[in-house]
Amino acid sequence: MAVPVRDQPCSPVLRAETFFSETPPDLYSLTRAYYRILADVNFPTSSICKCGPEEIRADGLGIPQLLEAVLKLLPLDTYVESPVAVMELVSSDRERGLQTPVWRNYQSILLEAGCLSPLAKIERFEFYQQAKKAFAVVATGETALYGNLILKKGVLAPEALS
Repeated sequence: MAVPVRDQPCSPVLRAETFFSETPPDLYSLTRAYYRILADVNFPTSSICKCGPEEIRADGLGIPQLLEAVLKLLPLDTYVESPVAVMELVSSDRERGLQTPVWRNYQSILLEAGCLSPLAKIERFEFYQQAKKAFAVVATGETALYGNLILKKGVLAPEALS
């Protein structure tokens, strides 16, 4: 069952932080599994979630704003080459020179959070397979093409748990 997001008139970053602070089960969902998915409007969230992941609705929020909020609360995996992945462009989009400016935005947000690793690129159907292993998929209102992200969960420090 999808978990709706409250619609509140305020800035996107504040709305993203409010989403996580006012809906603890959603934040808990994101801490339970290794893969966390932030999905754009074109991602087949409902279909993927029929295979197991919980569907969390955040339709009014963009992925950059949610990413900023998530990174303030949850660590990324520091033991892998790249803890964040995007869906690789399909060959026809690559051939026609499709640009993905949102990826630069993500990389900037990650750098500000201390993540120096480049974004990994995962083939489209492999991305879907990894999404099926997630505990939850957050369906956002992100309209940028190829805006989906897989975040690999890191270890919570003992002092963060007390």
